[in-house]
Amino acid sequence: QVQLVESGGGLVQAGGSLRLACVASGSISVINRMDWYRQYPGKQRELVATSTSAGSTNYADSVKGRFTISRDNAKNTVYLQLNSLKPEDTAVYYCNADIRSSNSPILRNYWGQGTQVTVSS
Repeated sequence: QVQLVESGGGLVQAGGSLRLACVASGSISVINRMDWYRQYPGKQRELVATSTSAGSTNYADSVKGRFTISRDNAKNTVYLQLNSLKPEDTAVYYCNADIRSSNSPILRNYWGQGTQVTVSS
């Protein structure tokens, strides 16, 4: 069974940094996209950053120049480096990925359980 597990969230002061990690585990054959989303209370999840297996990345305007997404394909891991954090970055951050398991011919979409990031002013 494929799982995504995030780590690295926490409490940080404004201007500080955090590094989130998301590890995909299980019988994995192919990982296509690995993305980060965030969700504010009572709001829908919003896309923060995307990455493809080929190395392409894209960012929401609100985080460009401050956040960096990267991948270690050998470890089935995607990272999100959060710099120059602002109180408005406070949210639950989720990992999302399209993965083909070794016993399936199709890509399926998976979510992690989320990790809380809190930025104090």
